[in-house]
Amino acid sequence: MAIRGTRGRRLRGIALGVAGSVAVVTSLAACSGTSDKPSGDLSGTLTILTGSAPGSDAAFAAINEAFEKKYPDIKVDYQSVPNEAFMSSRSSRLTAGNLDVTLAAPRETPKYVGDASQSDDNLAADAGLFVDLSDYDFVKNYTPTVIDALKYKGKTYTLPTGLSYYTGVYYNKQVFEANGLSVPTTWSEWENVVSTLKGAGITPLGIGGKDSWPAGLGMIAAVQGLYPSTADKEKLAEDLWKGTAKLTGDTEVEVLERVKALYDAADPNFAGVAYNAVPGLFASGDVAMTIDGTWNQTTIDAAVNGAFDYGYFPLPVSEKAEDNATLGGKVELRLVAASNAPNKDAALAYLEFFSDPENYKTFIEICGFAPAQPNIPASDFLQGLEQYTATFTPAWDTLWTVNVDAGQAAINPFNYPAIAPMGTLTPQEAAEAAQADWAAAG
Repeated sequence: MAIRGTRGRRLRGIALGVAGSVAVVTSLAACSGTSDKPSGDLSGTLTILTGSAPGSDAAFAAINEAFEKKYPDIKVDYQSVPNEAFMSSRSSRLTAGNLDVTLAAPRETPKYVGDASQSDDNLAADAGLFVDLSDYDFVKNYTPTVIDALKYKGKTYTLPTGLSYYTGVYYNKQVFEANGLSVPTTWSEWENVVSTLKGAGITPLGIGGKDSWPAGLGMIAAVQGLYPSTADKEKLAEDLWKGTAKLTGDTEVEVLERVKALYDAADPNFAGVAYNAVPGLFASGDVAMTIDGTWNQTTIDAAVNGAFDYGYFPLPVSEKAEDNATLGGKVELRLVAASNAPNKDAALAYLEFFSDPENYKTFIEICGFAPAQPNIPASDFLQGLEQYTATFTPAWDTLWTVNVDAGQAAINPFNYPAIAPMGTLTPQEAAEAAQADWAAAG
């Protein structure tokens, strides 16, 4: 399973937002950045490849149009492909040498993983397929701690487009108030919210199961609360790799039991609902809540269009409120320049242009990411979540390393796609299938 992003089969969230970027193009900065790369005499075609999503596509469209205005002799060929096709398309394009700018996320892997499960992005960086940006001045525009976190073997290959959080729930404040509900902080309180809404004839939760990965957001949220600290998640990953923990353990099965409960709170036919349809269901009142990332806030806001107030809170999977007090997040889409780019000068000029604070600010405003540059204000929505994001906590899928030798059921490794109605199994059966696939990897 691949979700738009850059780590093969790893479950990843994807940045979405609202279209309609043309009106903001004029606010993009026309000045050059601070790169030591010459910015004059650029021409030809600049080919960019990303995964496809409404918000990021709209934001890139704004950047691309402004870039062409600054460099009229350059034609930007922006291509966004379906998420599931991104990795294979990127691989073939890099190999063919006809790609200038794309997405990647090489990262250091723990020693216990070994060399066999290095990501495709790690292998590509090791093979010299990405430009080392470490000495380019425009990298200094980003928050130093974020850049440091993205370094691979001491080098900076990627530029962060922003930050997102995705272990939370959007909720309709009007529906909550009408039914005497408040934001739940424990699992029992969550169950009360679900039962109250069902009793009122309201479907509690919207899930885009047709695309598979959105159903996995509930799994990631369950890990967030049941393994609340970064150290807890890192220990879980290490113990699973070393064989001192099993996917059939009590807490591990509890993760999948929480997932099953979330499925039961959704429309019985959610497995056939597309992810992009859920904001409309939420806006129309067909569902009272939806588990989604902050990347999708601008899309949801456009769908709601002021009809009611909505909010966002961490999914409270633990019975301890303090375990549910943070949102798990990740660094968003990360831009790279291909070393064998046919228009390498233009690729570096594009990264410089994107990194200009004024241009970057507009990109953030369109796609709804939290900023990865200092002094760029977050949206009012994100500022309202600061009680949950003051301490950044990496989400489970950013800490887990896929075992390339394990079977399909152990990829995530919590086997949410197998649970009915996404699949046919109970949580216990799904856990057993995942453990069997994991053990078979040796």
